Amino acid sequence: MLWVKSLHIVFVASWFAGLFYLPRIFVNLAMVPAGSVAERDRLLLMAGKLLRFMTILAVPAIALGLVLWLHYGFGRGPGNGWLHAKLFFVILALGYHHACSVMLKKWQKGEPPRSHVWYRWFNEIPVILLLVIVVLVVVKPF
Repeated sequence: MLWVKSLHIVFVASWFAGLFYLPRIFVNLAMVPAGSVAERDRLLLMAGKLLRFMTILAVPAIALGLVLWLHYGFGRGPGNGWLHAKLFFVILALGYHHACSVMLKKWQKGEPPRSHVWYRWFNEIPVILLLVIVVLVVVKPF
């Protein structure tokens, strides 16, 4: 079980590193001058590679979490409301991941972006999600 837990933590941390950085690339994309095609293309290439990589990392993170939950019985019984709350925030993180994917597709199609300030605020969401998830897992407040 400790191997599964350890690998789950490593894959979650790696996945979240991508969730932290991809929106930062969006900030940089929003600040690219209109005529700087090479810079825009380079950032889009980086964003596409990062999205693929973080999607690959999300799969074992989720799979190992399911193994911990279903096979080892974490979260069963009374006093495990924290797990349900954690799962809710994990679903939000998956939704955020999907939203990043949709935004990247819009960038690649050349659709008008939002402002760099909007992306800076959007970039803070995974920090909050990770903070809440870690507190729920460690503190188990309910």
